[in-house]
Amino acid sequence: MIPLLLLHGALGSAAMFDQLSGLMPKNLSIHCLNFEGHGGQDFNHPVFSIENFALQVIGYLDYHEIPVINVFGYSMGGFVGLYLAKHFPERIGKVVTLATKLNWNPEIAKRETSMLNLSKMEIKVPAFVEELRQRHAPQDISILMNYTIELLTTLGNENPLSPEALGTIECPVMLAVGDRDSMVSVEETMAAYRVLPKGQFWVIPSTPHPFERVDVQRLVFELSCFFNPSS
Repeated sequence: MIPLLLLHGALGSAAMFDQLSGLMPKNLSIHCLNFEGHGGQDFNHPVFSIENFALQVIGYLDYHEIPVINVFGYSMGGFVGLYLAKHFPERIGKVVTLATKLNWNPEIAKRETSMLNLSKMEIKVPAFVEELRQRHAPQDISILMNYTIELLTTLGNENPLSPEALGTIECPVMLAVGDRDSMVSVEETMAAYRVLPKGQFWVIPSTPHPFERVDVQRLVFELSCFFNPSS
């Protein structure tokens, strides 16, 4: 059975998948990693980029001698998974994304980065800021936030997963989105699904963007069916 790699989102960490990993089939080899600057990992580059995150994954696969892997990516993790499927197709079996924003332009990037003002967050959501500090210790979350803002700005200026790029991905892909996601719309996810040669589309009812609000039992069922349909 092809192993499964779980990729977290921006400002997230591999720990967010602890429950999901525990519920997946016991005969499935599960892998997780923290992207650089996340979950206490060092900042290895002067800026974040999707390409460098993807190369980090390839390095992980090479180190663990994994020739081919399936990917489940949440939010930014799904973006990295699709980038891998396009640029390293020989290493990727199938990809599932959840709450992954694929529609980017300068206006969208400006809107998304406006919500990453650490000073305002410390006033409005201090508990969440403290959670971020603990999640990424010993790294400075102000640096992490600034790197993330630069990454989203770059995506707004030049999206490496344009519809034309998505149309060249040959592996099976399922795009999933919650019907109450305020960051990633059902419509934009459906538009991306329509250009995928081997795409599937799943709208999850009563589900907003945060991974913590996803029905994990239902997610396990869908992932198991998609990655191992004969089981």
